[in-house]
Amino acid sequence: MGYSEIFFILLVILLIFGPEKMPEMARNMGKAVRQLRDATNGIKREMIKETQKAGLDQEALEKLKKDIKDTRKVMNIKEEITNTIKREL
Repeated sequence: MGYSEIFFILLVILLIFGPEKMPEMARNMGKAVRQLRDATNGIKREMIKETQKAGLDQEALEKLKKDIKDTRKVMNIKEEITNTIKREL
């Protein structure tokens, strides 16, 4: 999203809710973003803690993540080839 689009959205919000509500809305949005970030960090910490309890080390977990990404890339390539062949027929 570009700056002009963000500016337009803020202008529409200002017109709809008025300048009195803007600070309250910004505070509420900030709180929501902070809560979401805290929840995400909590989930990450919990996953790391549980993997360490299960005996999985961080290097093995990172290798697994990389393998999953590589597999997704291969599947996307396979899907592209399949779609190209279908279009050709």
